[in-house]
Amino acid sequence: MSETKKISDVLRVAIAQLNPTVGDIAGNLARARAARQDAASQGADLVLFTELFLSGYPPEDLVLKPAFLKACLAAVEQLAADTADGGPGVIIGFPRQGEKGRHNSVAVLDAGRILALRDKVDLPNYGEFDEKRVFIEGEMPGPVNFRGVRIGVPICEEIWNDLGVCETLAETGAEILLVPNGSPYYRGKVDVRHQVVLRQVIETGLPLIYANQVGGQDELVFDGASFAFNGDKSLAFQMSQFEETLSVSTWKRTEDGWRCRESAVSKIPDQEEADYRACVLGFKDYVNKNSFKSVVLGLSGGIDSALCAAIAVDALGEERVRTIMLPYHYTSEESFADAAACAKALGCHYDTVPIIEPVQGFLSALADMFEGTESGITEENLQSRTRGTILMAVSNKFGSMVVTTGNKSEMSVGYATLYGDMNGGFNPIKDLYKMQVYALSAWRNQHVPPGALGPSGEVIPANILSKAPSAELRPNQTDQDSLPPYPVLDDILECLVEKEMAVEDIVGRGHDIAVVHRVEHLLYLAEYKRRQSAPGVKITKKNFGRDRRYPITNRFRDRA
Repeated sequence: MSETKKISDVLRVAIAQLNPTVGDIAGNLARARAARQDAASQGADLVLFTELFLSGYPPEDLVLKPAFLKACLAAVEQLAADTADGGPGVIIGFPRQGEKGRHNSVAVLDAGRILALRDKVDLPNYGEFDEKRVFIEGEMPGPVNFRGVRIGVPICEEIWNDLGVCETLAETGAEILLVPNGSPYYRGKVDVRHQVVLRQVIETGLPLIYANQVGGQDELVFDGASFAFNGDKSLAFQMSQFEETLSVSTWKRTEDGWRCRESAVSKIPDQEEADYRACVLGFKDYVNKNSFKSVVLGLSGGIDSALCAAIAVDALGEERVRTIMLPYHYTSEESFADAAACAKALGCHYDTVPIIEPVQGFLSALADMFEGTESGITEENLQSRTRGTILMAVSNKFGSMVVTTGNKSEMSVGYATLYGDMNGGFNPIKDLYKMQVYALSAWRNQHVPPGALGPSGEVIPANILSKAPSAELRPNQTDQDSLPPYPVLDDILECLVEKEMAVEDIVGRGHDIAVVHRVEHLLYLAEYKRRQSAPGVKITKKNFGRDRRYPITNRFRDRA
């Protein structure tokens, strides 16, 4: 076992902003080893990985399996053995079995051994986090002596609240804080993280390095954007968002403590670009990590399916995306033209499969039972369910995952058909309200995001952006026949869902009370549909699913 040199006045820390896969312990270990070699070639003394990196984050109930925890520990021991080569030390997250229960832990590795273990004290139990269900709290930590530098290693949530972990580390001699994180994206999250870290820097007077995971895991997208602040509250460095990267920062010991000597500040995307890239990354990783070779979606000529097609091509490339127009009697020539133009602009495969005969077959089979009744929503839903059946048949035949294309506005008020347009394995725009769908579509027509595999230029025809949205399930139908205008609807929904506002406060924003009551009623009524919907990328602070858990059976209505 080789001896490591003590750090004198310079500490070079590599931040490994990488994309682990939950459950792929061997693959994650291989990524960690490759990153350590990269860091060594750049002269790093220490590599900081993210929270629960070896297991992937969040592992959820996988940590209940003893075999899983055993495999994670074995990976830590193998990585620890690697550090006997005298190269960089490692800080890496993993779940471990302790004497009293399971812990969300971090191992500090150096000189061929596990130098120290730290167990997460503050376990988040809100929104998308459910850690108290599977982990127990650790003891209040002290700093780790790494080659003569006293390093504090708070874990993610421990810097977000006032439990006193950072303060304790500072009081017990920590000189610098290195924080592994698994912090999912939502709109504006980078600014929120900066404020959280600044509060700890102000309270402790210590510099803080924040390393965040990148990549999609089911509905969550981790956006990276790792950064650091010096002890004087200045931004030391800012890494890129939505991209895997390893960056080495050089820290120098001064009379006032450690300070970053070499830094680079990457530009953080604006709101539309960040949302779009989150949708692409979340979709790409869901498809690839679940080993789907291709995807298929219904391309109707409307805005939602057009944006989903653009996201799919940007994520996977045109050769892995199949689109199908599924026309019926009420499909307009305008929709035919728009769908074809969209597929051509994106360069993806495009088929037309008319549904007139199968719909008529269902109607014929039900004719005796339906005799004497009026045509209405049942017949409309038959169209949607026929389309869903055809898409699922294509999926089964060719192994392509069906992309479902409903937006958050529709899912909020139940304007979606179970076993019809809700069919699918994943929905990249599930957490986008209708007006956000328009905003991202307009943005994509003007920009090609970094790493996108799709073409430049207008990939969503202008006519799709300008025409009135319609499900085209009956003659001359538009969405606004039965819903408030989308700017009104979306504002009411955001108040009800994201902000949990009272009806009287929403009315105070200028909305009609009868409209607010109706939207609230529809929102509660559609809960059973949302429980059966495909997973989709989380974009807002409160998505349907992990963040918002309302009962299906629910008679409460705010009538104040």
